[in-house]
Amino acid sequence: MTRTVPVSARAQRRRSLVAIYWTEFRNEVLKNVRMPVFLVSSLAFPLMFYALFGLIFGRESVAGVTTATYMLATFGTFGVMGAALFGFGVGVATERGQGWMVLKRASPMPPLAYFAAKTLLAVMMGGLITLLLFVLGGLIGGVSLPLGTLASMFGILVSGAIPFCAMGLAFGYMAGPNSAPILVNLIYLPMGFFGGLWMPLPILPAFIQGLAPWLPSYHFGQLALSPLGAQSIASPWPSVAYLAAFTAIFLALATVLYRRDRGRPVG
Repeated sequence: MTRTVPVSARAQRRRSLVAIYWTEFRNEVLKNVRMPVFLVSSLAFPLMFYALFGLIFGRESVAGVTTATYMLATFGTFGVMGAALFGFGVGVATERGQGWMVLKRASPMPPLAYFAAKTLLAVMMGGLITLLLFVLGGLIGGVSLPLGTLASMFGILVSGAIPFCAMGLAFGYMAGPNSAPILVNLIYLPMGFFGGLWMPLPILPAFIQGLAPWLPSYHFGQLALSPLGAQSIASPWPSVAYLAAFTAIFLALATVLYRRDRGRPVG
């Protein structure tokens, strides 16, 4: 005979699980709000670069749109990537170094709650960066786009945080708290430049144009450009498939590293 769990008990368990996930997410938000360096750096770099290049090249034309419009998509891509990579890569490595993961593993909290909270925060940060870039583009770049185009670009940029959350998670278990920022910057900044996110890809040297399609930043950027009709790819599906495979590979790597870590403090 099997024992039937009362509906009320199952409902209580679901409410408890929701409360755990919400508490973890709220604490993740509060922790980052109290660290202005993370917030300022995540927001300032893409906005600063966009303001600089948008003012210099904004009125020129590239791929059928103004450079200011083109860079709205590419620097949005750059900003979302940074929020995901630093939020996971540096955040997880730092908390491992503090021994925080030992406590997390010892607690009855579902491990997924910790990672879900960080993912949701990275997505929210990506959304905030995108909205601020839209405002900045309108103010200094003279960008004026239909609401549907902006909504489509916003959805692509926000959802594009997921592959780089997976990459950042692997970095967080691969490196220690001191080496993680260096590792992330060594990957993040070259991916931005060689992926055609800092400067429009058509004006870059031929060898960079040949290298770019090998990089995830390129495929993410091309998808973000697609609502503008400024992408250089014929179909979005190869880029979607590339980023899906990229996500799966880094999630698998992060899972292996997580199981090997066993919550040991890292110096």
